[in-house]
Parts: sequence; structure tokens; C-alpha cells
Amino acid sequence: MPESFSLRIDVTEAAGLGQPAEVALTVHLPDAGTLPARPVVCFAKPGGGYSKGYFTTDLPGPGRGAQADWHARRGWVFVSVDHLGVGESTVIDDAERLNYTNVTAASQAAERQVLARLGDGTLADGFPALAHPLTLGIGQSMGGCLTVVQQGRFHCYHGIGVLGYSAVHTTVLLAPGLRRLMPWVPRDVVPSSGIAVAPPAVMEGVVPAGAGPAAARDDAPPDMAWGFHFDDVDVAIQRQDLEDFPTRNGHVPPWGSATLPGCIAPWCMAPGAIAPEAAAVTVPVLVAMGERDVIEDPRGEVRAYKSSPAVDLFICPRMGHMHNFAGTRELFWHRIETWAAWVQAFDERSGLHR
Repeated sequence: MPESFSLRIDVTEAAGLGQPAEVALTVHLPDAGTLPARPVVCFAKPGGGYSKGYFTTDLPGPGRGAQADWHARRGWVFVSVDHLGVGESTVIDDAERLNYTNVTAASQAAERQVLARLGDGTLADGFPALAHPLTLGIGQSMGGCLTVVQQGRFHCYHGIGVLGYSAVHTTVLLAPGLRRLMPWVPRDVVPSSGIAVAPPAVMEGVVPAGAGPAAARDDAPPDMAWGFHFDDVDVAIQRQDLEDFPTRNGHVPPWGSATLPGCIAPWCMAPGAIAPEAAAVTVPVLVAMGERDVIEDPRGEVRAYKSSPAVDLFICPRMGHMHNFAGTRELFWHRIETWAAWVQAFDERSGLHR
């Protein structure tokens, strides 16, 4: 049986916030006997309004199983990460101080410590030391955004999985006939400045939050739920996940987080928000999403990764943006696993990282 445990790693120096800072992680270790010849270590990051519990919890819905446990049972070391300012990681009073630079630097520092301890056999008693593992970074929604940024800046993974995030333009998908546009916040300003840009024509017909037809019925899911969850996810689960998002009426579920990195959440929704980092990714990329998701042009994502040798695309049927709630969740995880095998083959045969 896989073993799981939680860690808090000091990242004060890397974060550079002038105060103590820690990143919280949950490690799922496989049985040593199931480790492949070349071990796989996967770091997974959650989306905005969610925590590492998104990967570690057997989420309610028509499917079964937690992603972290699923991969660990198949021989992976799976590490779920709370971004700085999220979940069990350090939350600071002024969330607008958390930006791409300090959040990704904090994650990078924590992950390097995990890899170092895996390398010398000190992460867990009795678990063998892992030399030269295949390292993967995956992230869902905002976590996908931050995975791309971390890779573009630190070149830390052999491959990245960008799950439900567009490096071109991420948008909120509502039911047919409804549109909502988040303000486009430039990267050089903080949200409280009030500076946002969007052509007036784009804003025409946009539905304010809570103003759609679902708002008129107390038993209906929030309007945003149509894109986040497929039809086979019970309405009660959709409401638990999204009503009064992200604080959820003070009852944050184990997969949720009431706090967000204050600058990243709005910035990552602007067109081309992470274009420089995406263009700097030099490893294979998996772009994967649900049938309903936040990517306007799935097949256009390839052009964002100008330096990547391979960009794979997967659109999972009967799945909304919150992939791990879906009845087809295991199919999604299988696709990540098969892509990882390709990443290993590429790394070992291309000679690029020797």
C-alpha cells in the first residue's frame, strides 16, 4: 500500500517576503517493489480556490479514487503542493504581495529539498534513495499556469502537464448563451490599483456573477458550474464546490482553499499572461482538458510553446474543468501516465539532457 505523509518546508529565503514562509506538501510514496527502473517523481499543483487536497482526496462524484493514490499505486512518487498563500502553506496578510516570482521561487525551493532528500534516502525511513528520477510537473488551472512559469524560469522538470489552463487565453466557460469575462489585469500592476483592460465590444453581453438564469433557482448550481462540472456530477456537489467561491460560506471542503495568491489569480486570466515563460519551455508538454473547460481554442495551444519539441493534446470526454470530480477521471490519469512514458523515452534517447 502507498504511504502518504505531509511536510512543511521552510522557504523564507527563496520567497523573499521579509517574514517566515513555509510550503506545505503531501507526499505519496509507492511500495518500493513497484518502483520502475527509472523512478518517476511528479509534483502536482492545484488551481485557484483549491488546495493540494484536490489531488489527495477521493473527490465526490461519479468516479472513484484520488489521483495521488492512483499514481502511487502504479509506482510513482507523487507530491501534491500547496502554493505559497494557499491551503496549508503560509498565508500572508497582504495577498497582493504574492506574485509569479515569489510563489514559483517558493515552490521551486521546496521541491528541490524533496528531491534532495529522495536522492540521499532521508525523506522516509526505509524508502530507497532515488538516483536520477524522471521529474514531472503537472498543474490544474492556475496550477497549470504556475507550472509553466516555474518551468520557463527554472527548467526544473523533464516534462510538464498543463491541465485545464490556456497559455494563450484562459476564459470561464458558462452554459450556452451566457458569457463572463474576467478583467484583464496587466502583469505590472496589482489588482487593487483598479487598472484593467478589455475592449468594450468584448464586454458586451457579459453576464455578471450571479445574474444568470441559475441565480433565480435556489436548487440550481452556480452559473460557473456548467463549465466546471459535467452533467453526471450531482448538483449538491457542484454547489458545495462553487457556491460562494472560494470561501464557500465558511465551509471550505478538504479539496478547497479560501485564500489565493492575490496577484496571480487575476493576472493568469489575461490574454498572453505567461507567453514568455511558455515560449521558453524546452521539454515535452501535455495540454489536457475536459470536454468543457477554459480553453477557447485547444488546438491553438501548440503555438504558445515555441521551444518545446513535442506538445501533446488530450480532450477528455464527459469531463468539466474540475477533472478529478469527473466519472472519466481515471481515463485522464491514464493519459498522463502514457505521456510520462513518452517523456522518459524522449529524455533518454534525445541526448538533450545528458
